Amino acid sequence: MKVSRKIVLHFPARLVEEAIAYRLVKEYNLQFNILKASIIPDSEGFIVLELTGEQEDYDRGVRFLTKIGVNIEALSQNVVRNEDKCTHCGACLTVCPTGAFEIEPGTRRVLFMHDRCIACSMCLKACPPRAMELHF
Repeated sequence: MKVSRKIVLHFPARLVEEAIAYRLVKEYNLQFNILKASIIPDSEGFIVLELTGEQEDYDRGVRFLTKIGVNIEALSQNVVRNEDKCTHCGACLTVCPTGAFEIEPGTRRVLFMHDRCIACSMCLKACPPRAMELHF
């Protein structure tokens, strides 16, 4: 079964010069799309990417990354709502493909279900007060 996941790779300075993405393609049959990156020689770095491939290959690739010291987290962990900015207008409700937002019946406040988020960024674009943010 083919899977596609958006993940953030944090890697130590010793791995900055390594061909990690190349190895994911060549040795693990994975495809990647770099969404954002910050790589500084002799320093830590991160890459936000969408990684696609067969589930078995994906799992093997993730084990490889973990083994060499790359910290992996789901991109959805980096989607946060700034409670000070949120006006609970509900614009996010209409665009979210996974139902990560719900209306609380008693208060009519918009609730954000972090565990349902797939980091598609639709809510970031739709939010008038820019309360939805992506942090790395």
